[in-house]
Amino acid sequence: MSLYYFDASALVKYYVTEPGSMWVRELIDQGDPDTGEWLNTVSIAEVSLVEVAAALAMSARTGRLQQKDRDREYRHFMSDVVHRYSSIRMITADFEAAAELTQRHPLRAYDALQLAVALRYRQVLARYSVGLVFLSSDERLLTAAEVEGLATDNPLGHAVPADVAGTGNKK
Repeated sequence: MSLYYFDASALVKYYVTEPGSMWVRELIDQGDPDTGEWLNTVSIAEVSLVEVAAALAMSARTGRLQQKDRDREYRHFMSDVVHRYSSIRMITADFEAAAELTQRHPLRAYDALQLAVALRYRQVLARYSVGLVFLSSDERLLTAAEVEGLATDNPLGHAVPADVAGTGNKK
């Protein structure tokens, strides 16, 4: 079993087809054929709830998704937040750490929050000798995460021809 922290730019690929979507879907959906249990733990920060919802809405506004597809994927996402993902609650210290991260790295506010939450989560997991892989499609954020000592991966590095941008949703 592997533990992954998805920022919103990586997570939205599960709901909207774009480069890296097939890999993200395989990672999230991978299950044990005998037990049906998930093989990977997918962790997200609470702020991803807003970021992914906004990305889905923007996809509909710009015509990448039809409204009915956006509605379906939004409901799917909200269900996954409750039933599939491990949602990490944000605390005041995350905002303070994020502010500090903006002073060391050229990060936007939500990206700094994503990184701060992942760094705190990594500290918790380290007590149990468990590793964490930080996933993002944002190179600037990935660079900052690497400098801060996180293992990282970029879904864009796993893009395949089936990941045709602008084809809408996965169904």
